[in-house]
Amino acid sequence: MEYREIGKTGMKVSHISFGASSLGGVFHSLKEGEGIDAVHAAVDNGINFIDVSPYYGHLKAEVVLGKALKEIERNRYYLSTKVGRYGKDGVNYWDYSAKKSTESVYESMERLNIDYVDLINVHDIEFADLEQVCKETLPALVELRDKGIVKHVGITNLTLRHFKYIIDHVPAGTVESVLSFCHYCLNDDALADYLDYFEERNIGVINASPFSMGLLTERGAPDWHPAPKPLQDLCRKAMEYCKSKGQSIEQLAVKFSVNNPRIATTLFSTTRPSSVLQNIQWANEPLDEELLAEVQKILEPRFRDTWLNS
Repeated sequence: MEYREIGKTGMKVSHISFGASSLGGVFHSLKEGEGIDAVHAAVDNGINFIDVSPYYGHLKAEVVLGKALKEIERNRYYLSTKVGRYGKDGVNYWDYSAKKSTESVYESMERLNIDYVDLINVHDIEFADLEQVCKETLPALVELRDKGIVKHVGITNLTLRHFKYIIDHVPAGTVESVLSFCHYCLNDDALADYLDYFEERNIGVINASPFSMGLLTERGAPDWHPAPKPLQDLCRKAMEYCKSKGQSIEQLAVKFSVNNPRIATTLFSTTRPSSVLQNIQWANEPLDEELLAEVQKILEPRFRDTWLNS
């Protein structure tokens, strides 16, 4: 396993890491015991960074992850969670106020059975009033950082330009990391355009969703996926091409996403221990450059075709 530092945080994390969204039943139904075993499989096989949110499964992911973490020594992993996006009784809601953000951190720690958070993120800032994030949400998290309740502060987002806006409008050092999803994968590498900007400011980069939320899988995108149909069709064509070559598009997707040394880590999510081991194996195998070029040619007509979050 390769380990890379997230910016200048001192956190040296595995280049592939565990996203706990699936523990909330976000993508598919969950067998809780199997999900707990998946967390253990990740940590036992070299993964030392775990990301979650109270939004995933509307608290369920944090609860299940907390049960898993009870049995794992605290010095074996870094834990990232979030504030700002939530859900209750099946309804999504957003609250980026300082009061709610502070309360949320303490509530997350209780669910997760931890007494500090390694990285706290403002979740999906594309839904937020960016001025509020700059003037209220982030200052509240910095105050918790000053108290040692959280160690580091970051932001997560789908719309890449929002990262730059926030970072440019808060004091240097406020934001220590960014978490971007679906923008460094086979069909969209737009995150690469921002890497110089982040590095100049000592901001670490976390990449999520190497499978582009299911687009780059043999199973295919879930019904709710917001990607335009022409992109979904091309991704299906790329998947079939890999299959015809006796290869897996999932393997290529993982290896491509983890292959950039300027990105600290790439998050994947699963509830199955066997899938954890498979993703680790893929991440540590050499990149098939020839297959990559062929797949990129297939995807070229809709390359960097993105969508709005929902």
